[in-house]
Amino acid sequence: MDIFVPIDASPASDRALSFAIRLADSYDAELHVVHISDAETEATEWVLADARERLSEAGIEPELVITDTIDIRPSARVGKEALRLAKERGAEHIVLGHDEGTAVDEAILGSAAKTVVRASDIPVTVVP
Repeated sequence: MDIFVPIDASPASDRALSFAIRLADSYDAELHVVHISDAETEATEWVLADARERLSEAGIEPELVITDTIDIRPSARVGKEALRLAKERGAEHIVLGHDEGTAVDEAILGSAAKTVVRASDIPVTVVP
């Protein structure tokens, strides 16, 4: 099984990566861990370094850990990009975190998790 895990610096993403590591261990699956960002920053490097360390501690070698960029950051665009990358990599399951934002945040930015859940034909696990 191939598990696709888009990550960011949120607590829900942290929990999603922990869940995906346990899932991959249980099913001897490969992980595709991706951070989607509109710019590579120190935060990007921290997110990826943290993921590499946690995967290494779990004895899991991800197939890839990359940074992909998009032109703008609204969550709906991030969700669409996550779906595109998951399909491109042949993922059979998507695991992602979702922090409940305010109504204003969602109206302006949307929700990457909701975008993925609504549009995906790949099974999705959302970790709160």
